[in-house]
Amino acid sequence: MSNPRGAFYSARMGVTREEILVLGLTAGVVGSLVGGLMLGVGLGLAVNGAHIGWLLVMPAAPVAGLLGYVLARKLAKKLPAAQR
Repeated sequence: MSNPRGAFYSARMGVTREEILVLGLTAGVVGSLVGGLMLGVGLGLAVNGAHIGWLLVMPAAPVAGLLGYVLARKLAKKLPAAQR
């Protein structure tokens, strides 16, 4: 996929393809680790009869997604006001 007018992500934007790639990888890894840990510990507690474990299981996926959202907002702050 070529772009005859030049690169889509130019230096004046302030955000490069590398930063977007790192954002995706970081959000995926951190989200998986945090969400998986909450899910694992919560299910372990729930299986052993501690109903408090469900308080960890239920928000595991939304918390994992929220971390990606926070990282994306941090990267979006680098954009100039005209690009937002």
